[in-house]
Amino acid sequence: MLNLELLKEMSINEYIERSKETEEEEVVQPVEKKVKSKKTTTSKNSKPNALAQILNGEFLTREFVLNNLSFIFFIIFLLLLIVGKGYYGKQLSKDVEKTQVELDEKTAEYIESKARLEIMTRRFRLVERLGPKGLKETQNNTKVIRVKKED
Repeated sequence: MLNLELLKEMSINEYIERSKETEEEEVVQPVEKKVKSKKTTTSKNSKPNALAQILNGEFLTREFVLNNLSFIFFIIFLLLLIVGKGYYGKQLSKDVEKTQVELDEKTAEYIESKARLEIMTRRFRLVERLGPKGLKETQNNTKVIRVKKED
């Protein structure tokens, strides 16, 4: 509690001292303050806003930009890499789509060829085609002959 009272007294004393200083300055230099205030208003109006500085290119002559020029070039390089990566990704996706279409075509050709082969090699068709050559289909069941190997 003592500290709070002490702080309040100190802040009141500082306020009183500051108000006395400002009163003395106003009495001694009232004309100078008026002149300064006019200068500050004209200097604020003379500086263009940030958008105008960017459009004029005036911001490029600032010391901050000149000191960090290497970093700015690095950022531009990274942006170019990002754009290049986007184009590369689009090209890859086009290539994948093209390859997928080709694969689908080859698969369809394979299935069609396989179906034709099955149709051509059906049992009754083979019998019809081999009949003029004198080959006939057997009517007996096939028998399997197994030979036991001796060690």
